[in-house]
Amino acid sequence: MQSKLSFFNDEVPQNDKPKVKKRMLRLALFGAIFLVALMLLGSQFFSSGDTNNGDASESVLMESPHGSSFAGVISPARTSFVIDTPPLTFVQGISLQPAIPPITLTPQVLGSILGTVEQGGGSRQDIFHYAVESGDTIDSLASEFNISPETIMWANQLTRSSRLQEGKEIVILPVSGTLHLVRQNDTLSEIAQWYKGDINTIVEFNDLTSASDIYAGDILIIPGGAQPAQLPAGRLTPVANSYFIRPVPAPYHISQGLHAFNAVDMSTGVCGSPIYAAAGGSVQKVGYHSVGGNYVRVLHPNGVVTYYGHMSGYTVAPGQRVLQGQILGYIGHTGYTIPSGSGGCHLHFEVRGATNPFAK
Repeated sequence: MQSKLSFFNDEVPQNDKPKVKKRMLRLALFGAIFLVALMLLGSQFFSSGDTNNGDASESVLMESPHGSSFAGVISPARTSFVIDTPPLTFVQGISLQPAIPPITLTPQVLGSILGTVEQGGGSRQDIFHYAVESGDTIDSLASEFNISPETIMWANQLTRSSRLQEGKEIVILPVSGTLHLVRQNDTLSEIAQWYKGDINTIVEFNDLTSASDIYAGDILIIPGGAQPAQLPAGRLTPVANSYFIRPVPAPYHISQGLHAFNAVDMSTGVCGSPIYAAAGGSVQKVGYHSVGGNYVRVLHPNGVVTYYGHMSGYTVAPGQRVLQGQILGYIGHTGYTIPSGSGGCHLHFEVRGATNPFAK
């Protein structure tokens, strides 16, 4: 009795051959469909890693802490929220890793807990830096950005009689209100009281986890707040001019005088010059922001915070102790600079909580 099927020996009963052929055809059809599906999935997977956003990049010569040089690839400034090509970043002066800009852009408070890396910025709740154009006035900008004239004046230390200088960079808040630089021992309840703001609104707008999630050097937006005539004294740190050293090598020049936030812009005329710690302290935070680019924040023993922005790359990590004069990174044009590209290479240097000795 022949009942078995052997595809190897063709031992198939004559009356079963049509059934076998149908099964073989069905199996072949299923196999072909399976192979096509695999090919489609494979092509989609590999193409996802090859997406080109169409923006040109440029190479900038960067110096390592050991005196050698390398070419770092830096993407130009973006006007839309896209994934940027990550510049190279030194890790403790030994190895290189990309400082990757954010993939998902969400509102971020400008301050953070000691020892973190921030990837944020570029949302509709961010502070916007605007280059004054001919004919701009405080009232016209207030109308254009749908905020009060007082908001522009408070954020930029202007008065009603102030005239806006063409080309000067000013700060535009995303909502009517004011700003507060967090000082040592400040509490959110005090801040809300000083500016006549609401604690819950401040927490939500600045994307804080709680009312205690603030740190010295943070800059908070106070929605609906009003600038007080005078903040309580005693928490600003008196610092001698000799406390800070110049954070860039000579020769240099101040490319923009005092502007937000208690900052000056310093240029050596070239990209890739080293950036030095103006004083010793601990690295509070490093990261990338759509405006400030690659940056480092250093908390000093007296509670003052210094901020170094637009770096092409940084050489330190959060929580690391640094000495005065130690290289933190290199001058670049990441983030938003005027002009964009290599012509905008400079250091944005802020002193938060004390007088900026390089202001003019």
